[in-house]
Amino acid sequence: MSETTFIRDIASSHVRGIQQFPDKADAEKFIDELFRFLFINSGKRNNGQHPDEKYQQLKSEFESLLSVSLEKNDDVEKHSSTFFNALPYIYQELLKDAEAILKFDPAAHNLAEVIIAYPGFYATVVYRLSHQIWQQGIQLLPRLFSGYAHSKTGIDIHPAAHIGEAFAIDHGTGIVIGETTRIGNYVKIYQGVTLGALNVIKSEASSKRHPTIEDEVVIYSGATILGGETVIGKGSIIGGNVWLTYSVPSNSVVYHKSEIRIKDKNPFPEPINFII
Repeated sequence: MSETTFIRDIASSHVRGIQQFPDKADAEKFIDELFRFLFINSGKRNNGQHPDEKYQQLKSEFESLLSVSLEKNDDVEKHSSTFFNALPYIYQELLKDAEAILKFDPAAHNLAEVIIAYPGFYATVVYRLSHQIWQQGIQLLPRLFSGYAHSKTGIDIHPAAHIGEAFAIDHGTGIVIGETTRIGNYVKIYQGVTLGALNVIKSEASSKRHPTIEDEVVIYSGATILGGETVIGKGSIIGGNVWLTYSVPSNSVVYHKSEIRIKDKNPFPEPINFII
């Protein structure tokens, strides 16, 4: 390939089927501004800007992102209206999430602290906004939003996952929630939890690969729950570092019991030093 051809190919946005895509920095700026509009500057002037003006500015920015995210025959204005019309409902759902964190976490003193300082709440905000866009049939833009939240919080929630109301993430670092995960209401998850697939076979991309977590389940840190047929029954408690690939009934308590042994001259029945 000549240098001229190479430069021409780079300049073309449709070479080898590659379409235009929204600017990553603009997407990150938009989601942060929307977060601040909803929870921090709500009802107040922002640098002299009336909330109505800020709302219209956000719509304009969103439509600019959509214009390079959609196929030519898609209606940018229609998608924008659908998203912004859903914001009041999403806002109420997010307040329930914040209240759930405040209720569950003894270290949380008030709602403002949860909203401003808790990375789990920020990740949940970005998830619920991204999920709405995903449901509208738009995929790339919500993946940019969720990827940004992941980079900021260490929490990776696929925008296609279904999560019920009053969802509480405590600490959160290292949480992974896969694409086909279904989570019920009043679920609490601690850091390092993985809700993942048993395998990553591409042919199963359209199948349910991730677990279902029913209402009022608590999953403690480091637990790994895998598989599309795995169901954690309502009201169950999953202890730290548990590895589950099968369903458990409602109100189950699943945990690993630590064993303490005093050293003696007898060899351990299992090796405790693994060399890889």
